[in-house]
Amino acid sequence: MSTYDTSSTALHYIYDPLCGWCYGAAPLAAVAREIMPVIGHGGGMMMGANRQQVSPALRDYVMPYDHRIAELTGQPFGDDYFNGLLLDETAVFDSAPPIKAILAAEDISGRGLDMLARLQAAHYVEGKRVADEDVLQALAAELGLNGEAFAQAYGRVGEEELQQHIAASRRLLAQVGGHGFPTFVLEQDGRFEVLDAGRWLGEPDAWREHLAAYTHR
Repeated sequence: MSTYDTSSTALHYIYDPLCGWCYGAAPLAAVAREIMPVIGHGGGMMMGANRQQVSPALRDYVMPYDHRIAELTGQPFGDDYFNGLLLDETAVFDSAPPIKAILAAEDISGRGLDMLARLQAAHYVEGKRVADEDVLQALAAELGLNGEAFAQAYGRVGEEELQQHIAASRRLLAQVGGHGFPTFVLEQDGRFEVLDAGRWLGEPDAWREHLAAYTHR
């Protein structure tokens, strides 16, 4: 049980579900949730004009980063991703549907970050098309979410609400002087401090000790 005063302390996590470094930081997000409230903010890295059709150029661009992330963090990348999804030129990388799914899961059960973690594994390990609504519905069911409630909540997240969420996430990122995704921001008694999560990648136990130190201040 955390000794944190949850009314005054929280960790803001600015992420994108299609950000490889966010997947690399997934163990850090999981550890943080054991210690303090974590609030997710989707950044919309691949939305609108920034959506990416899978292509040889995209594969050649992301694979060196993915191998580097795996080396630094120990996070697994599956063959179904490297030699399945990244060869499927009918697939589109679009952050909007998975962020909508995260917002829907948060709305109905407070499990948005569980959905993010499941989406990341589905994308990077299982090579699933997480921009497809039927895939998102199946992942929600795997998490034990009520299918009808999830579908209704997903449908309620309209374009305006999604854009407002993305805009708020980016305002927070700018406000704290963050540099892209992932950015972890500790809020304590109304003060915001960016935590340099990069130094803790692949070191979740050391990260746990670092965060726990804030509970004793």
